[in-house]
Amino acid sequence: MRSNLLKSEWAPLPVAALLVLFILASFFTACSGPSPSPARANAAQAVQVTVAPAQKQDLPIYLTGLGSIEAFYTVSVKSRVDGQLVDVKFKEGESVKKGALLAVIDPRPYQVQLDQAQSQLFKDQASLRDAKLNYQRYKDLLQNSGAMSQQQVDTQQATVDQLDGTVRNDQATVDNARLNLVYCHITAPVSGRIGLRLVDPGNIVHAADTNPMLVITELQPITAIFTLSEDQLPNVSQHMNKSTLQVDAYSRDDATKLATGKLLTIDNEIDQTTGTGKLKAVFENKANELWPNQFVNIHLLLETQKNVTVVPSAAVQRGPQGNYVYVMKPDKTVEVRPVTIPVTQGNLSEISSGISPDELVVTDGQDKLQQGSHVEPHTQGETRNAQSATANPSAPNAAPSTNPAQAQHARRGNASGANQNSGTASQ
Repeated sequence: MRSNLLKSEWAPLPVAALLVLFILASFFTACSGPSPSPARANAAQAVQVTVAPAQKQDLPIYLTGLGSIEAFYTVSVKSRVDGQLVDVKFKEGESVKKGALLAVIDPRPYQVQLDQAQSQLFKDQASLRDAKLNYQRYKDLLQNSGAMSQQQVDTQQATVDQLDGTVRNDQATVDNARLNLVYCHITAPVSGRIGLRLVDPGNIVHAADTNPMLVITELQPITAIFTLSEDQLPNVSQHMNKSTLQVDAYSRDDATKLATGKLLTIDNEIDQTTGTGKLKAVFENKANELWPNQFVNIHLLLETQKNVTVVPSAAVQRGPQGNYVYVMKPDKTVEVRPVTIPVTQGNLSEISSGISPDELVVTDGQDKLQQGSHVEPHTQGETRNAQSATANPSAPNAAPSTNPAQAQHARRGNASGANQNSGTASQ
């Protein structure tokens, strides 16, 4: 009887076990989701890359260096005479022409000196005329009657010469007084722009003063002093002998082009501490884009190579065997292509062998590629548009996206609800 009771208690267990196994199988099936189709598996193997065509164009070759702007002429204007500054004829920041009147120093003391020198000259000229007349009389008496000795005639000749020297000295004094009178009117020695006034009217100025009254800088034209490596100087010198080299001045961040000029000269020595040589360029500076002591980046156009094949520098990869690029073939697979790069200029690299014009090279995503990889190409413009659409999901054409984590959580919630229902039914 006891054995029959045990059989009756354990009889429902296999049925319950099967039911639990069925529920667990359904749960794991719901969580795993549908298996990917062969088409989706093939699509997952395609690598998203950015491509750009190789182009045939002119490639300018630039040499870059750091430099600073210097005025073509810088003149510190000082007084040449001592006196009181009575008038200032300029405005601060004004542009003046050569010879323009800038300031006036009290001329009255120098006018008095001029009058004194002229009067002394007039007096000595009269004495010279009298000495010349006496000399002529003594000479006639000696020749006609012998009433005058030769010694007296010679003495009178010496007196005439002495007075002639005195008159010449007086004339020099007069000229010096006139020059000082001219120096009382200070004029611009060069054309340029006046800086801040350093001496105010009413002050006494001296010719020996250390500080100037004002400073004039010539800004049109203006120069730039920059440096290049000593290894580049011979090449620059050779191209200078052939033609005038163009020089572009860029802003401190090397983003804005300020002015275009020409190379003027190369310094006659190399700085041993830095291994660089100085070069001087000149700019017309008509719009005053450049100012003295301004920091600039200089781009020296050395030459322009005509009709060469170029690719973006981002496409060039470097390996143990040298430089290479990934070339996309018409079947959207990539090929590793060794290339020869004679020069790289900015974001472009010249290709002398290995690439033909209009071939597509990969510029982004190379780290996921190997020989024969399937790719899904995008041009740089398409990549930017895709990034913009991702950054702005509220755009009208943006499709609603489903969060995979939320979907999986929903599936797990549904499966959990099914288990609870099944458990209730079993009970």
